Amino acid sequence: MFPPNARTRQLNGTCDISVDMELFLHYSLIPSFFIILVLSFLQRREQHRERDDTYLLRNRFGMIVPLDFVGTFSNRWSYGVAFGATANKVMFLFSEGYQPLLVPQWAQAFVLLIGGIEVGLSHFPFFACLSSEFGLVSSVLGFSYSLVWFVVTTLYIIQCPHGQFVGNYETVMFYWPSLLCLAFLLGRFLHIFVKSLRVHLGWELQMEEKPFLEVHQAEHVKRLLRKCPLQERNKSWFQTRIYEWDPYFQFPSRMIGTIVLAFICLYLFIVIEFCVFVYVRDELDVFEGELESYITSMNQTGSPVLLQVKELINITKEVWVVTILPASLTCVSYLFHILACYRKHIKRLWAGDKHFLPLKFHNPSSSESVVAIARYSGWQIAYILWGYLIIHVMQSLCGLAIMYSLVLPVIHHQALEMLRGLGIGILTVSIVLGLMVLQVWIATSFFLQPKMGIDDKQKPLALNNRRAFHNFNYFLFFYNVLLGLGACLSRLFISCVLGTWLIARIDRTILQSGYERADMGFSAWIGMLYVDHYHTNPVLVSFCHILITGHRERRLQQTIKYWYLNQSAGPRLSARSRTRWLLLQTLINNPELVRLRKSRPGLGSQEFTQILLTCSES
Repeated sequence: MFPPNARTRQLNGTCDISVDMELFLHYSLIPSFFIILVLSFLQRREQHRERDDTYLLRNRFGMIVPLDFVGTFSNRWSYGVAFGATANKVMFLFSEGYQPLLVPQWAQAFVLLIGGIEVGLSHFPFFACLSSEFGLVSSVLGFSYSLVWFVVTTLYIIQCPHGQFVGNYETVMFYWPSLLCLAFLLGRFLHIFVKSLRVHLGWELQMEEKPFLEVHQAEHVKRLLRKCPLQERNKSWFQTRIYEWDPYFQFPSRMIGTIVLAFICLYLFIVIEFCVFVYVRDELDVFEGELESYITSMNQTGSPVLLQVKELINITKEVWVVTILPASLTCVSYLFHILACYRKHIKRLWAGDKHFLPLKFHNPSSSESVVAIARYSGWQIAYILWGYLIIHVMQSLCGLAIMYSLVLPVIHHQALEMLRGLGIGILTVSIVLGLMVLQVWIATSFFLQPKMGIDDKQKPLALNNRRAFHNFNYFLFFYNVLLGLGACLSRLFISCVLGTWLIARIDRTILQSGYERADMGFSAWIGMLYVDHYHTNPVLVSFCHILITGHRERRLQQTIKYWYLNQSAGPRLSARSRTRWLLLQTLINNPELVRLRKSRPGLGSQEFTQILLTCSES
C-alpha cells in the first residue's frame, strides 16, 4: 500500500519481507489472464456472423462482463465485498504511490491510467467469477484466486505486523478489511460450488435464467396500480425525519459497491492521516526541543514567544486529535445520506418530476450521461476522502478559535476580559440585527397599505405614505452602505463554511444558480441518475417485459402449430415423429436447453433448433 521506503521502516528497524505486495500485484496478472481466458472460452457469443471461424470456434470466446453497472440487483453484497477487497490498491492509487514507469511529469496521467487498468485486471476474476453463469468452474477458479490473495496478504502481515508510525500491529490495521473481504469471498465461492455441484448431480433443480423483470420492480408497478388508502398510516419519528424503508425498492449493485468501498477507503484514509499526524507530531517535538535549546543558549529563559509557540503546538495537536471523530461521523453520515438522496431523486424521475433539478439538467446529453455513470463511483469515493480532510481542517480551525477565544482566557485567569469582549461583541451584533428588524417593522406598519381581505396572510405590495417612505430611504441610504460591508463579509463567511462542509456531497451543488455545469461532481450525479432512470424504470421495464413475453409466446405457438401440422400430415405418427414431438415439448418447457443442443447439418434438426433458439432469444 505504501512506497517501498515507507514499508521498510519498521518498528524494530529490520523486517524480513519475502512477499512484496507490489511485485505480487504484477505477477497476479498471469492467473488473472488465465481465468479470463477460461471463462471467455465457456461464454458463447450471442450475436455472431456466418463466417468460416464460426464452426471452428463454435461461437466461443465471448466477452466477459465483470459487473452490470446499470441493471444488476442480485448478488449485490457479494459485488460490494469484492469492491472492498480492492480498497488497499485503490488507496495506493489515490496516494499516487504506484509508479511502475519513470516518465516526465506531464505523462503522470498515463501512468496512473496504466496503474488503474492493472489493478482492475488483477481483481477482474473476483467479479467475473461471481457473475459467470458457469457456477461449477467459476467457483473453483474464484475460490483458488481468492485463496492465493488471502494467503499472500496473511504472510505479509505475519512477517511485518508492526510499523514505525502507529507502532504495534500497524500492518494489521491497514490490511484487516481486505482480509475480511477475501474471507467472505472464499465462503461465497464455496457456497456457489456446493450449490452448482448439487445441481450438476441432480440433487437440486437448476436456477432459472436472470429474469428481465425483477420482483421488486413488478411489485412497485402493482403498488402504483392499487388505489391509495384514504388514511395514511402513522409514521414514527425515524421514518418521518431520517429514513423510511421501501420493500419495493432496491439499490443497484453499483451503489452498494460504491458505498462499501467508500467506507473502507475512508477508514484507511483516517489511519493514514493519523500516521502522518504522528510523524508531524514527532517532528514538532524535535523542533520545540531545538527552539528551547536555542533560547536557553541565548540566556533568554522563559521567553513569552517560546511559551506561546509551545502552547500553540500543544493545542493544535490536541484539537486535531479531538476533531477526528466528528469529521469521521460527518462523512459517514454523508454516505448514508447519499443512498437516501439517490432513492428520493430516482423516484422523482420515475414520477416525471424534474423540478428538483436545475433547468440546464432537464435534458442532459446522452454521451455525457453514459460517461457520468462510469465516473460516478470513483469520483464519489474521491470526494468523500478529500471532503473528510477539508472538513477535518475546518473543524480544527473552529476548535482553535474556540480554544483561544473562550477556553485559554479562563485558564490564564482572564475570564473577565473575555466576558467583557464577548458581551460587547454580542451587544454590537444584536444592535445591528435589531436595526434591521426595525426597518422591516417600520415598512410593514407605515409604508404598506392595509390588507384587502381578512384571511390574507400579509399586506399587499402597495406603497403607502410615499413622502415619508422617500425620506426613510434617503436617511438610511448612508447607513446601509456600512451595513452592506458586514453583510458582504457574512456572505463570504457563510459561503466558505457551507462550501467546505458540503464539499463531500456530490448529490448537491455548492455553486450558485446558473453555474451548476461547472460542478463536475454534480454533473456526474445527474448523468448517473438519468442512465438509471432510462434503464431501470419499473414501468418501462414492465412494459418491455409484457412485449417480450407476448412476442415469445406468439412465436412458440406458431412453431408448435407448424410442426404439429407437418407431423400430422401422414396417416399415423412414426416413432421418430413421436420422439421429435416429445423433444419439442421438452425444449419449450426448458428454454435453457436450446443453447446446449447440438445441430447436425443434413439431418433436419438444424432448422428446428435455429427456430427455437430465435424464439428463446426474443
